[in-house]
Amino acid sequence: MTVRRDWNELPEGAKHAVQCAIGKVVKAVSTPGGRNSELSETLWTDNGPVFCKGISTDSPISYMHRNEITVSPHLPAELAPRLLWHFETDSWLLLGFEHVAGQHADLAPDSSHLPLVAEAVRQINSATPPSPAAGARRMSDQWSRALKRESEFDTSASSDPWIAAHAPLLDELADRAPSYMEGSTLIHSDLNPTNFVVSDRARVVDWAWWQTGAAWFDPAYLVIRLTAEGLTPESAENWAQQFDAFAAAPPDAITAFAASAVRLWERRFAHTAATEAARRWVRYRMN
Repeated sequence: MTVRRDWNELPEGAKHAVQCAIGKVVKAVSTPGGRNSELSETLWTDNGPVFCKGISTDSPISYMHRNEITVSPHLPAELAPRLLWHFETDSWLLLGFEHVAGQHADLAPDSSHLPLVAEAVRQINSATPPSPAAGARRMSDQWSRALKRESEFDTSASSDPWIAAHAPLLDELADRAPSYMEGSTLIHSDLNPTNFVVSDRARVVDWAWWQTGAAWFDPAYLVIRLTAEGLTPESAENWAQQFDAFAAAPPDAITAFAASAVRLWERRFAHTAATEAARRWVRYRMN
């Protein structure tokens, strides 16, 4: 979690650079979310609004903003807000995006947003990712590293009795998950309701965690999010079956992914709706 700053707290040189790009800022409105940015504001000028996010260049997570800079030119305009400019000045890395109006996605059963979310997932799957020369970001590697960071957590210590009782098998399944994630498809990897902006379409924001890998990953991740919003695991899987890659994925791959999500979230996010949804899903698959 970063310490949030507002527009007026930026160094004068940074504010000057932004205003050279967009004009005089007459109003700045902080946006909720964006926990990995020190600055997250809609900046208003006489020419209209621009969304600006930024972070200190010496922040240990400034790489996440650089990830967005790398992937943005590869994202279709109908899928994601355009990156208009970016620069480093006065020890700040600043990114300016096309401002898009809308609301966060409603993933509840029978929500009118679900078809729009599905179309956005198809667009992600069909987009061309950055070349490996721009910096390889393999989902299998990232997931493996994340699992290793949680390897000292004893799954048998879970507060959920079923998870605790099945800990050895869940850990074995989780360890296999990265091996199923190889592929060359663009993956967002964090498709939660706040990363969609919905109007007449669903546009996807916050691409800091983009990866390349198996095309079933984003639909599978959404199974957890849909379950957290009230669908049964079975209904959530049925929704995900509309994506060819998910429908064709080896059942063991999906079960291993569900187990690995529990492993990753059980310690740090034990009491969230998403973690409980992951528990329900893996129980469903293993029963």
